[in-house]
Amino acid sequence: MKQAHAHALHHSAQHGRHQQHDEDGLAEILDLDAEVLAEHIASITAWLPLKTGPRQIVDLGCGTGAGTFALLDRFPDAHVTAVDTSAGYLQHLHAKACARGLEERVRIVQADLDDSAWPDLGSPDLVWASASMHHMAHPDRALRNVHAALTPGGLFAVVELAGFPRFLPESAPEDRPGLEERCHAATDRFQAEQRPHRGADWGPLLTAAGFTVEGERTIAVKVEGSRSEAVGRYALGGLQRIRSAAATELSPEDVTALDRLLDTASPHSILRRDDLAVRTERTVWAARRT
Repeated sequence: MKQAHAHALHHSAQHGRHQQHDEDGLAEILDLDAEVLAEHIASITAWLPLKTGPRQIVDLGCGTGAGTFALLDRFPDAHVTAVDTSAGYLQHLHAKACARGLEERVRIVQADLDDSAWPDLGSPDLVWASASMHHMAHPDRALRNVHAALTPGGLFAVVELAGFPRFLPESAPEDRPGLEERCHAATDRFQAEQRPHRGADWGPLLTAAGFTVEGERTIAVKVEGSRSEAVGRYALGGLQRIRSAAATELSPEDVTALDRLLDTASPHSILRRDDLAVRTERTVWAARRT
């Protein structure tokens, strides 16, 4: 949800205002993802097969900083260079770093990682890319660029998502069971066209770029809604975005049922449900420059 979500502003001022609203909405979802899945992100950083604590880290496609702050927490002596194409995300990340007293440990770099000329990222001993590689038009070139930037013996961690999380049980809502899966199915064709590398097996691609893959781990995620009220807001924001993409493919009955869930004033609002959970999978590859 990082690099490809911040497109260049063009056309009219009205379009620009819509773009800003869209990016603000995505920033909120990224922040909720970081809050709800903090334990899972921490478990990934703890699993990484590092020989020593990294001092220089690069977070590629950092978004609003879920990985950046998890890495700063995990490695208290490290500095992180946070890279994204979105100025808005980077400003948001910088503000959070200042609020946490971490601004001296974070450098932000605005760059489009599909450009043939990459920015100077120094010589990191750990590069982290979570949910960002699948947005790149030329991921093979990006992998080679990471390999060249890493110090010898440095580690590259790639985290891939198994699609957007699910929140509702299959039996929900009561009048249109299975609605959430139909929403995702309606957006699958668009996703496949726009992001052909989503869900890719990065192991062979990392090997082809010269890395030695030292570990692969798939983490099943399930966070009960009762543990955090943020789960409801995460579900609401996610399904609002899916509705805009899926509405034309859904039946009128499904659209009506979805709108009831998204109406925060309705007794049927998703925020009022007590059966929500965040369910997804994340796979991480740890690859070394030997």
